[in-house]
Amino acid sequence: MMKKPYHCFTAVRGWLACLLLLATALPANAEHALGLGQAPRYSAEFTHFGYTNPSAPKGGSFNLPWPGGFDTLNPFTLKGDKEIGIAMLTLDTLMAQGQDEPFTMYGLLAEDISLAKDGLSVTFRLNPKARFHNGDPVLAKDVAASFKALTEDKAATPLYRFYWADVAQVQTPGARTVRFVFRQPNAELHLILGSLPVFSHKSYPQGLAAAGNTPPIGSGPYRLQRAHSGVSEFRRDAQYWAQNLPVRRGMYNFDTVRIKYYQDETAKVEGMKAGQYDVVQENVARLWARAYNNPSLQSRGLTRQTYPQHSTAGMQGFVMNTRREPLNDIRVRQALVESFDFETVNRQLFYNSYARSYSYFTNSEMAATGLPDAAELALLNPVRTRLPAAVFTQTVPQPPQTDAKLGVRPNLLKARALLTEAGWRYQNGRLVNAQGRPLRLTFLSPSKTYERVTAKWQRDLAKIGIDLQVRVVDTAVYQRRMNDFDFDLSIVVYANSESPGNEQFDYYSCQAAKTPGSKNWAGVCDPAIDALLKNFEHFDNRTQLVSSARALDRVLRHRYLVVPNWYSPEHRLVYWDKFGQPPRPPRYFQAYDWALTTWWVK
Repeated sequence: MMKKPYHCFTAVRGWLACLLLLATALPANAEHALGLGQAPRYSAEFTHFGYTNPSAPKGGSFNLPWPGGFDTLNPFTLKGDKEIGIAMLTLDTLMAQGQDEPFTMYGLLAEDISLAKDGLSVTFRLNPKARFHNGDPVLAKDVAASFKALTEDKAATPLYRFYWADVAQVQTPGARTVRFVFRQPNAELHLILGSLPVFSHKSYPQGLAAAGNTPPIGSGPYRLQRAHSGVSEFRRDAQYWAQNLPVRRGMYNFDTVRIKYYQDETAKVEGMKAGQYDVVQENVARLWARAYNNPSLQSRGLTRQTYPQHSTAGMQGFVMNTRREPLNDIRVRQALVESFDFETVNRQLFYNSYARSYSYFTNSEMAATGLPDAAELALLNPVRTRLPAAVFTQTVPQPPQTDAKLGVRPNLLKARALLTEAGWRYQNGRLVNAQGRPLRLTFLSPSKTYERVTAKWQRDLAKIGIDLQVRVVDTAVYQRRMNDFDFDLSIVVYANSESPGNEQFDYYSCQAAKTPGSKNWAGVCDPAIDALLKNFEHFDNRTQLVSSARALDRVLRHRYLVVPNWYSPEHRLVYWDKFGQPPRPPRYFQAYDWALTTWWVK
């Protein structure tokens, strides 16, 4: 039974207590934007973001290649391969993130945002002009329904539950006012709620599971026109309600956007050469160096261009599933790290175009270095007894390097010593344990792209007696097995923003380790790490956030959970010379996203 509302002024003697209660719940001043640890770069009077062209013409089409395929138009369920454009193009969020700053959110569906003085709630006031594609106004009840569907529906991907776990209640005190009440103060929760995708409450009346192939009713700049045979097509909404807002002016300029799914790199390259695609973000060094460098293609307008990479690169690596033997032994994991010959792979396969990933916050001030400083120690000392002594006495581990003269052999000898210490012995050309079982591992891959890389690693591992098998599966099987943690090793990216926060729980918490579909691929479940994750909920400024990230990074790197791979210090784009570009890109951006949202047809 619902509780009756408490009316403060039914008794005169309670008036003072009531006033105090109301005062603590009053929000601070409503703001057009809020930043995490710093003031917004753009004032309330700003007209457009500096990385857009407010006079960009509308029209034309944009054809974007995307790997894999899709079997569902519902972007929120755990099951199925998602059509990527529905989430990117047809939905608006409460706020839009500015890409010139580490983490600042500006009003989109929400006209303004008010954080309570006690930090225990945030209130969004919706723009009265906001409309869904069916003509309905965007109301508080739609925001509440969207949040509840994503966090309470069992069919939803679990990411949302981890992301907004500290929300205790959603209130709708007015038709266009929505308030989120928190379980406890959380430094970033009010801002990451701004990234909530809002869809009409009419979208899923029977729940997500009952609408496995139904797209949501959104309010975004595009409408889905068709989706079949590996192609999805979106048409710009000429009446888009937000097209003249500062956070949207000069953006989403193409009349038609087509996303064309491909199954392998050869199809992508040949499709680009044939003009089926307009832009390719080329992440394969060999293809960047050789596939498009053709005078005849260049004479037709095919252009290659690089842009500086200022964003945190996170960690790309071969993740080791510690739920499984023998990968639950840190010595085996460290041996696998020692055995990977990045320098040779980079030289022979990648044209020396990559740098080594070295941290979970690679290319960032948040990467740990040397020994822990005083700020890190303040966070690490409370869990000191639960951490290896090396965290405090040894410099943070760096990926091994291959000797230019001796090659990988010295590293393989270190790996062999670690494996011997772990109880493995060399017998008849292979490593076996005390029961005589060989050390055999399987690398699960979604693409043949990684076969050439793993082939060198396979040969080197075979030299010390490890049998590494590579299994390439289609994207649907791959995603299902990764969701179920049904693998030994695979390639993953721990993607991080300039302002890491609640997503770290999805990567490293004990709860995530036990939740199918989470991104805790390594199976990390450590009380000390759980305690360190709490630091991402409570901080007063960016300096404290950086120290929290460094402390976590240090502990994770001492755990040897991944074999670090590589990252590119620049964005590499191949495109046909028919587009206009703003004068500059944002400081923190993804190349595809920038091209899709801010370019235009000349």
